[in-house]
Amino acid sequence: MFYSAMKLSVGSTLKLAFRPWVEGLENVPEEGPAILASNHLSFSDSFFLPAVLDRKVTFIAKAEYFTSPGVKGKLTAAFFKGVGQLPVDRSGVRGAGEAAIRSGLEVLERGELFGIYPEGTRSPDGRLYRGKPGGLARVALRSGAPVIPVAMIDTEKIQPPGKVVPKLMRPGIRIGTPLDFSRYQGMDNDRFIQRAVTDEVMYAILKLSGQEYVDMYATAAKRQIAEAAKAAKIAEAAKREEAAQGEEAAKKRAGQDDAGGNRAA
Repeated sequence: MFYSAMKLSVGSTLKLAFRPWVEGLENVPEEGPAILASNHLSFSDSFFLPAVLDRKVTFIAKAEYFTSPGVKGKLTAAFFKGVGQLPVDRSGVRGAGEAAIRSGLEVLERGELFGIYPEGTRSPDGRLYRGKPGGLARVALRSGAPVIPVAMIDTEKIQPPGKVVPKLMRPGIRIGTPLDFSRYQGMDNDRFIQRAVTDEVMYAILKLSGQEYVDMYATAAKRQIAEAAKAAKIAEAAKREEAAQGEEAAKKRAGQDDAGGNRAA
């Protein structure tokens, strides 16, 4: 009931304010379990997609959203629960993966829609990154549920990092035809099968989104970007220090020249 109320309030507001366009709604079954595998451009992806669907879709979210202290923390937790997100503790990589798999299977066993981002994190630059093979493939193969590829379009432009006020513009959502992986039944622990399933889903997302593809994990790309930013900051600080030392040396030379001129006079 809380989900319905949140969908009515938040979902209606999003659709009215941003008017997202949608293609392929007919590919989402009216009933029964299914996995919605989407690219991940923005924090808002988990709100725009449920807003345009008639059925409830459940995503997983980091546990910190549900455990923050104070009034703000309680309101945040209530909001995320209300929009159908489940907490997953990501403090341990392996433990987080298993928790996500269990959560996904429980949602699908109830005959509901489970949403997942195969990239594992938001894209740092709007490009599509390599999908992580564990979670998506194992949930799909253990549950037998169809995987529906989804492409979020331009959601990253609505509220770029560092921007508080969102930009009013029309994002898009393309929903592809369901993918059936029943041919791999019973092979969910085979890492080569996991890779094959994930790559097939990512290729379907790529065709829908039209993004540039990068054959590396988004988490690794974020580390590279952070390291490059840190190196640039250090280089800039060193450059400023060198300039300051140069100015100080010039002042000393000027003082020495003035002193020498006065003695000669």
